[in-house]
Amino acid sequence: MVQNKNVIYGLHAVQTMLDGSPQRIQQLYLLKGRNDKRLQSIRSIAEKNNITLFIVSREKLDQMVAGKHQGAIAVTRKAVEVYDEVYLKSVLKKLQHNSIMPFLLVLDSVTDPHNLGACLRSAEAAGIQCVVIPKNNSASLTPVAIKVACGAAEVLPLIRVTNLSRTLEWLQAQGVWLVGAAGEAEQAYYDMDLRGPLAIVMGAEGKGLRRLTRERCDSLIHIPMLGTVSSLNVSVATGVCLFEALRQRRIEC
Repeated sequence: MVQNKNVIYGLHAVQTMLDGSPQRIQQLYLLKGRNDKRLQSIRSIAEKNNITLFIVSREKLDQMVAGKHQGAIAVTRKAVEVYDEVYLKSVLKKLQHNSIMPFLLVLDSVTDPHNLGACLRSAEAAGIQCVVIPKNNSASLTPVAIKVACGAAEVLPLIRVTNLSRTLEWLQAQGVWLVGAAGEAEQAYYDMDLRGPLAIVMGAEGKGLRRLTRERCDSLIHIPMLGTVSSLNVSVATGVCLFEALRQRRIEC
């Protein structure tokens, strides 16, 4: 596999990078013998931008990454950027200046890169303005997470904060309402008012929200489970909550 380099792979992720930031791609590896429209489009854009292009065997691509590359792998100059608390403050300031209601996602100790990528994908699709995660005990933007995000990691700011509880307190001071998802909550997600300045707070796989995070939330919601399973995967639960919030916010508009 590629060592000490930043890679993205998968047709959608590579296409998104080419469309938005082709200058960041150093090398592009495409599957030999595949001539469908999607791969031809990627190749055409790469050639127009003078990106070094390699047409290689499936075996070569399989050796470069562990995941499903779909015949396209890009080696980039730097990783997708991750921001800090200073950037979060600038985001809130810009939203307030433009009279736009904050709509944020907070992930408390989500450690699986697949789940992080899936949460980013749902968040970008739902109109989330940035995603906040703790610096410690959290998944990073690995090539796997970037691929699963299907382009969202390149356009949706991911903000790592040193102290999540303190950041949540600061968000509250800015007028952002914190709604956490917890199985023990009394109110169902669809009965909660999710309009206005909002941050949806989701917990870790299996363990849910940490105690301090749960206590910091203004309200807690749960997703009713009618089957035999007791909970949803965090990325699925995130999508459910975000799109209910989006539904309510669109009705308000």
